[in-house]
Amino acid sequence: MMKEVIFWMIVLLSETEDCSCEMELENGAEQKADKTDSEGTCVEQEPKQCCKSPCSTVSFSSAQTMALVPYNEESLPILFKPERQFTFLGHTLTIRQDWGNHGVAAVVWDAAIVLGEYLEKHQDIVRNRHVLELGAGTGLVGIVAALAGGEVTCTERAETLDHLRATVSSNLNGHRLEVKELDWTHDHSYLNSDYDVILGADIVYIEDTFPDLLRTLLHFAGPDTKVLLSCKIRYQRDSKFLTMLKEHFHISKVHFDLERDIYIYAAKKTER
Repeated sequence: MMKEVIFWMIVLLSETEDCSCEMELENGAEQKADKTDSEGTCVEQEPKQCCKSPCSTVSFSSAQTMALVPYNEESLPILFKPERQFTFLGHTLTIRQDWGNHGVAAVVWDAAIVLGEYLEKHQDIVRNRHVLELGAGTGLVGIVAALAGGEVTCTERAETLDHLRATVSSNLNGHRLEVKELDWTHDHSYLNSDYDVILGADIVYIEDTFPDLLRTLLHFAGPDTKVLLSCKIRYQRDSKFLTMLKEHFHISKVHFDLERDIYIYAAKKTER
């Protein structure tokens, strides 16, 4: 019999702003609760690094209500489940999630799933290639690239490396994949830039990081490097990065997942 867990759910009613994080529902789709004005019109929110989908600072001016709500693990929103399973290239992958300790870097986003599916169908892109994944998070995309025959380097910030390494090591045996620290805001001119393919899943979402992300791509991408970016264009500001990228790369849309609303863009450095 399934064990029930009791927790406090706080329902906060506000006349000003609210803050919601993007969560996948049971049907696998992602929804974003945007801020709306008094007429119900969607209003873009300012970025905040508390969640993958940038949201506004919370301000409460009305009464607050608390209620006890019973639930079991199966009823947890999918981003808060301790692990998720996927099948790619005949392998069952168990990806551990840890929103509580690592937030957005330790959960599986739809953009990663869609890019993994794309690589599964187009294995030649990474087979026998040196592959770099930026903002690897749980490492799902890098793991699929390694299963497809790539020599993969997954990168993330220092604070999430242990979680990334544990997930990679528990799913791969004998495949060529290493995990390295990479912070886009730091100087990485000394790092190896000999990569055939660069992958990024849902790394375009905080406008303040756009210049650093572009600088990172310019460093690691050679004249023949293929860049694949899988992303959801949530707000108009997200498109600004594509505009910035077009100043240095030729960009084409190679895939669109209608159900998940995820685009995959291919980019290659333009000749100067």
